[in-house]
Amino acid sequence: MANFRTHITVAAAGGMLVAYGGWQVEWWLPSQAVLVIALVSFGGILPDIDADRSHSIRLIFNLLSVPALVLGALLLQPWLTPGALLIACGGIYFSVRYLAGVLFSRFTVHRGIWHSLLAGSLCGLATAALSFNLLDQPAWLAWSHGGAVLLGFIIHLGLDEIYSVDLEGARFKRSFGTALKLGDSRRPMSNLLMLIATLTLVPWAPPWAVLGELLHQGSLLWR
Repeated sequence: MANFRTHITVAAAGGMLVAYGGWQVEWWLPSQAVLVIALVSFGGILPDIDADRSHSIRLIFNLLSVPALVLGALLLQPWLTPGALLIACGGIYFSVRYLAGVLFSRFTVHRGIWHSLLAGSLCGLATAALSFNLLDQPAWLAWSHGGAVLLGFIIHLGLDEIYSVDLEGARFKRSFGTALKLGDSRRPMSNLLMLIATLTLVPWAPPWAVLGELLHQGSLLWR
């Protein structure tokens, strides 16, 4: 399978291509283009969140601990004294950076549900919802953020499938078909839980009509 460096390099290259194209047609400013690159790159390592002791899982939870800390501080500030808020924020940071990774490794299987298009859709929708509701971004930009994460996710899955083909031996490796899939056929309950989580986010998503218009405009660029 592709290693960490390959995943993040190819995802970053894909992000640069998309960001440059969007900047050329004046969809976003240079600063917004940089964020798109970062989100595609993040999506490019996100499926390996289920890989125990990998570079990806450590980096992912290191990155997630910062926004979790900021969000926790914003939500708890009206209710806690400064001292209690400091302790709570420390607990949030420690829990996300260290404990969450351990628990995730315990309850997930590599190349399971997190290597699927269903998981990619969940991550993309969650990103769009957070961008729209918490960061107060315009609907079109929030959908762009979600699409960037989903694109990086799909790049990761595609690379894993490409590396599952042994060109020299002209054969498929045993890992072929375990990455770029709709869901986890071996664990139906994982599919159900992931689908429920995805549907729960639907009411919080930016307006769907904006997504349709964004996809339409994007398709025109290829004509």
